[in-house]
Formats: sequence, C-alpha cells, structure tokens
Amino acid sequence: MTTPTTPRISPWPHRLAVALVCATFPLLWVGGLVTTHDAGMAVPDWPNTYGYNLFLYPWTEWFAGPWDLFIEHAHRLFAAAVGLLCIAFVVVVWRTDSRRWMRSASLAALALVIGQGVLGGMRVTLDERTLAMIHGCVGPLFFTYCVLLATVTSRRWRDIARDQAPQCARNVLPTVVMTTCLAYGQLVLGAQLRHTAATVAPATFRAFVIFHLLGAAALILMTIYLVARARMGANSDRWLRTPANWLAILVLVQVALGGGAWVVNYGWPSWLVDYPWAARWVINAQGHLQANLTTAHVAAGSLILGTSAMIALRAFRLAHRDGVWNVASFVRGGAAA
Repeated sequence: MTTPTTPRISPWPHRLAVALVCATFPLLWVGGLVTTHDAGMAVPDWPNTYGYNLFLYPWTEWFAGPWDLFIEHAHRLFAAAVGLLCIAFVVVVWRTDSRRWMRSASLAALALVIGQGVLGGMRVTLDERTLAMIHGCVGPLFFTYCVLLATVTSRRWRDIARDQAPQCARNVLPTVVMTTCLAYGQLVLGAQLRHTAATVAPATFRAFVIFHLLGAAALILMTIYLVARARMGANSDRWLRTPANWLAILVLVQVALGGGAWVVNYGWPSWLVDYPWAARWVINAQGHLQANLTTAHVAAGSLILGTSAMIALRAFRLAHRDGVWNVASFVRGGAAA
C-alpha cells in the first residue's frame, strides 16, 4: 500500500520575498535622503535622466556630479532594481505556488510598485510637493506589503497545524491591528511635517507637531500593551512574542531618533537652551548628522509599520485556523482581550 506524498514546496517565492524586503528598505533610506536634501528635482526629466536612458546614464557624471544628482539617480536605480525583483517574484509565484490568492497577491505587489514608480515620476514632471508627500506615504506601504509576502511564503505559515489556535493570538489580534493603524498614522503625520511648505502658518505646524507627539505616546502605550498580551498565558506563541519584543525595541529607538531629529533640525527646547552644552549647539542645515538622523527616523517608522503588520498577520494565521475571517470573529477576539 502506498501512501500519498506531500508535494514539494519551492523555497524560491519566500527567498525572493525576503530579497524584496531587503532591497526595499535601502530604497526607503535613499528616498528619505532625497527628501532630507530636497533633491527631488535634481533630475528634471523622467523616466530618463538628463535625456539618457536610466541605465545608460554615464557613471562618471553620476559619481562626479553634485550630491543631489547622485542620491536622486541612485534612488531611481534602486527603484528599478526593486521593480525587476518584483517581476521575478511574480513569475516564480505563478510557476511554483498553487495558491490562487498568492498569485493574486504577487500581482498586487507588482501593481503597487508600478504605481509607486508612476507617483515618483509625476512628482518630477509636475514638480508637485503634494505628490512627493503621497509618494513618501506609499513607500512604507509597499515595504510592509513585502514583509507580509515574506510571511505568507514562509515554511512556518504553511506548517501551522490546523488545530493550533491559541487564545493568545485571538487576544493579540485586535491590539496589533490598532497598533499597525496607529503606526501608519504616525508615518502620514511625519510626511506632512517633512513636506510642509515654508509659507504654512506657525500654528498649523505646531498642531501637526502636537498630534505627532500624542501619536507617539499612544504608540508607546499600545506597544507595551501588545507585548504584555503576546506574553500572557501558558499558550503564548513564540511566533508572536519574538517580533513583539523587537517592536518594543524599535519603538524605543524611534523615540530617541525622533528627539534627535528635532534637535538637529530645530534646536534644543527652550527650557534647555540656557545650559552650556545646549547653548553651544549650532544647527548645520543638510549636514551629515541632520540628514542621517532625520532619515533614520523615517526608516525606523517603516520598520515599525512592517513589524506590527507582520505580527497582525501571524496572529490572524494562528487565531483563525480555517483561514476564514469575518467581522464577528474579530469583535469576539477584541471582547476576549
């Protein structure tokens, strides 16, 4: 008597999804540098670069040119590489993954990266700061989507037993969904602050700062509560506990980066300027410290969003073993929490 053999699952969709995550994060970093240095219009044409094909622009002019040109062209090359990697991911998924929803998910990733590229191009051709802000908000969404793709193509996602549905996951799910929404709201507020026009009223800018600080406080409290829920009970799952702990570390680092970014951009708070060590501080506009701290703050926000979304998807997988989700089950999970 022969026993049916389990079909072999190709590791390549997961490998390419992880590669997408690893390639998209430096793309976000370089994009943050472009915004920090106000280099979005360093190359006035698109999709070409000063009339050259993107890939054929002379490297001597690129390396020897102004810093603004260097980072803007690097941003475009990184984006093209991510786009090509996304195409490879779609091809591999369609050839090796039998899940219909996974094939649709791969096409959605391709549509998202194409849309993001078009947004970046329109920002250049129309020279519109609002489009730059939208472009800056869509980038973290694509990064987060790549993190989710890496999650659903992983071996652990497939190997979870059908009878494994710990109450811990049901309790965590509503909390982490709210944390994810709050993290993205913080990114949107941060993008608004970074792209605020010089003519905006001081009161309006102050209101954005206050809301951003309140959002940061709420995110800290939600993360603490999330870690507590993920560690609660004997049936807590390491698949949730470990990323929840990392999320708490990322939030603490982000708070420190946010304080540093404020100091290097606007100086010490008024109640500290009388101290000698604070009085000696001079803001160096677009200096290395200012650019790196501000960009690190933006990049860390994307890491927080991606991590919280990954925890939410993992909790969903553990809590709903039949793979079916509905509003009633989500509300019941929130009531149980």
